[in-house]
Amino acid sequence: MKFQANRDVFSEAVSFAVKLLPQRTTLPILSGVLIETTENGLQLSSFDYEVSAQTEIAAEVEEPGRVLVSGRLLAEIASKLPNAPVQFSTEESKIVVRAGSANFTLLSMPVEEYPSIPQVSGEAGLVPAEEFAEAVAQVGVAASRDDVTPVITGVQLEVGDNTLGLVATDRYRVAVREIDWDNGTTSGEPVTALVPARTLTEIGKTFGHSGNVSISITNRDDRELIAFTADRKTVTSLLIKGNFPPVRRLFPEQVDNYAVMNTAELIEATRRVALVLEREAALRYTFTADGLTLEAIGSEQAQASESIDALLTGQETVVSLKPQFLLDGLGAVHSEFVRISFTKTENANKPGPVLITSQTSKDQAGADSYKYLLQPNLLLR
Repeated sequence: MKFQANRDVFSEAVSFAVKLLPQRTTLPILSGVLIETTENGLQLSSFDYEVSAQTEIAAEVEEPGRVLVSGRLLAEIASKLPNAPVQFSTEESKIVVRAGSANFTLLSMPVEEYPSIPQVSGEAGLVPAEEFAEAVAQVGVAASRDDVTPVITGVQLEVGDNTLGLVATDRYRVAVREIDWDNGTTSGEPVTALVPARTLTEIGKTFGHSGNVSISITNRDDRELIAFTADRKTVTSLLIKGNFPPVRRLFPEQVDNYAVMNTAELIEATRRVALVLEREAALRYTFTADGLTLEAIGSEQAQASESIDALLTGQETVVSLKPQFLLDGLGAVHSEFVRISFTKTENANKPGPVLITSQTSKDQAGADSYKYLLQPNLLLR
């Protein structure tokens, strides 16, 4: 095998191929990147039985072939090569990488033992890449990081005729967002796919500037897979098995009691007042006709409070919220103002979840579909 490729193009391709591989793997061979020559250049692939990445780039091929090499090591080398064409060749069980005056010799891995890269051939739909990346970032933050309950470590994708819904929860908060979905001429049954949040977040970052992203879901050999394709790059992921909790029903259809604030002011005030809090403690938010007051009881050594402007509709309300959970929601609201709505429960002594949505101005609701529902802590007496 022998080829020459542009250094930046080659480095970016290797980096993409290894990005989703785990830092540690039980099978060393799964840490490799498979490089194969094609009619038009090269194909680089990685696969760890759960996630695969595949990309094609142009290259001048002198001798066709396929080789398996340590992915992260090759990515490190490729990113630091001098600005010159990369010359790649194999000599028996060794791989030689040259660029300018830099020379590297690597051991190849047994390519015949490498598993077949999964192929997804199900019906595909298109989503706008920037909207998709934004929606993944907004919703993914609410997914659980506790592997004890795998089903809530994912983001549920819900495919309709013209929309793609994204939903995530960790039991303490729920985030949802809808974006446009183009399924071509077909109009099939609604489809759901539960994708690991970590994988989906990386996919969102990778394809955020790609025009449109093609998404297809398939069920083959008892393996449910989803594939994302754009710019000659494809990522596949094994779906999480299990029933995602029906959290959409937690969202109220209408809330009459709410407050509107400047998003940046609320973020800054929350960060300041939370400085004196002990870990896992909540902040007290008091909404009145005069505005919003934030209070942190903290420890005996420190307390803090701050007031900011807020336009209240309905009755005065007091809620206690974990600051980081609130900041996650506020950071995902991409508008100058934010609306915090107060829901009710059957128990008058137990506050209902607060609903966070965007607000175009002080008196006009936002146009996007992002919603973030956060369960308050019981008020400290």
